[in-house]
Amino acid sequence: MLQDPYILYERKQIWKSKKILKKLYHNWYRIIGNALRPGSILEIGGGSGNLKEFFNDSISSDIVFAPWIDAVLDAHHLPFHDATFDNIILFDVLHHLSNPAQFFSEAQKALKTKGRIVLMEPYISLASFLIYRLLHSEGLVWNINPFEKGCLDKIKNDFHGNQAIPTLIFEKYKHRFVKDFPRLKIIKKLRLDFIIYPLSGGFHNPSLCPLFLYSTLEYLEKILHPLNRFIAFRLFVVLEKA
Repeated sequence: MLQDPYILYERKQIWKSKKILKKLYHNWYRIIGNALRPGSILEIGGGSGNLKEFFNDSISSDIVFAPWIDAVLDAHHLPFHDATFDNIILFDVLHHLSNPAQFFSEAQKALKTKGRIVLMEPYISLASFLIYRLLHSEGLVWNINPFEKGCLDKIKNDFHGNQAIPTLIFEKYKHRFVKDFPRLKIIKKLRLDFIIYPLSGGFHNPSLCPLFLYSTLEYLEKILHPLNRFIAFRLFVVLEKA
């Protein structure tokens, strides 16, 4: 994998050239937009700058600098006054954090009352487990407790991660999240994307999904939705500060 800031440039080029990926992300951004509160937006892990194209007034941040990034910061130590933002968005970022609990603590302080944390992350189902484990560069480790200090110390750098983390936090260890963060209410949790996303190849692999089949496969995904626990590849979570 390319080193730090160069990854952002690489992904921006892929974003520009891969039409199926842009169509997928447009749908995800629509879902995110429907969940946002009116007001200010902080994006953590702005990456290649895609989200800012849809939410122009958002503050886009990342751990490394790029010309389209507004702020360079660490999600574990947010440099803002309490009650600054109405929304904090993480898109494929939570599973990169070495201490997710520290982030939630920081985000809770930075949010206004009724403010929201909106997350779009990998979901580990029976169908997605082997794909994420064997074919994705970031890998997957299931047998950890994401609330234990140092559980992710083996992450090599900020662009590596453990794609099991979101599923562990909001399903297997949901009771721990509710206990530790009683003010962050889980107001929405959706398991999404069964066919088009894995066939798209994401940012790392060639696409196996012709663009002309998108509408047909999208309809098939709606039919398969009742099986989402077993076949989903994506997890969408909205938290609201009480």
